[in-house]
Amino acid sequence: MKIALLGLGEAGSRFANDLASLGVTVVGYDPALKRDLLPTVTLVGSNAEAVLNADVILSVNLSAVAETVAAEVLPILRPGQLYAEMNTASPDTKRRVEAIISPSGAQVVDVAIMAPVPPKGILTPFLVSGPGADRYAELLLPLGLNIAVLSDQTGEAATRKLLRSIVYKGIAAVIGEAVDAGRSFGLEPYIRAQILSVVGGNDALIDRFLEGSKTHALRRSHELEAVVAMLGAQHIEPVMSRATLTSLENLIDPTQR
Repeated sequence: MKIALLGLGEAGSRFANDLASLGVTVVGYDPALKRDLLPTVTLVGSNAEAVLNADVILSVNLSAVAETVAAEVLPILRPGQLYAEMNTASPDTKRRVEAIISPSGAQVVDVAIMAPVPPKGILTPFLVSGPGADRYAELLLPLGLNIAVLSDQTGEAATRKLLRSIVYKGIAAVIGEAVDAGRSFGLEPYIRAQILSVVGGNDALIDRFLEGSKTHALRRSHELEAVVAMLGAQHIEPVMSRATLTSLENLIDPTQR
């Protein structure tokens, strides 16, 4: 089996290295590679070159370029290939990617990454839906991956991922603001005690929320942009999600913009 990685950032590079360690033939492309890769991962000069003769294609770049990348590789794709759109994008974006890819005969898989990638890498839990979901699971489950198939409807995995994001990212934003406020009044222990009464007494969880929001602010801001787009499409006013997005944007390191 040959797997192509389009995008070799934090998640894509880890997936590439893990898959190569499992004995899979891995080829990848990134226009600005910054991560270390195993010698067994083959780097090529373009997205189109990466997908050539690949059985499974994992698009792991940014939701902002998801459609552009799909259009770029469309002329190279062939029937029988699986195109897994793994970016945290709105359900509508995932469906637009499907519309771009489908004329090639390749099958689209909507993949939602349901936990931070660094701890478990390619073994991170995935929800999948779309026309190619069953075959995607058939090919990759033997490698030990954690895959749950939802349906053949593109966008269903993305919807569940983003609904979850409203809760987790919103809670993280509230905790961050509360701790900042507590510190400003010299009452951090007090406010932490109040938060602990809500999060089950897990003090380490508070720190994970705080550090995670700062470390991954840029990526999570894109995630909340997708949430806002999804809710807008449902005619739901995303009051809290817009506030969470603003909170994350305020945490972004200026050098990463």
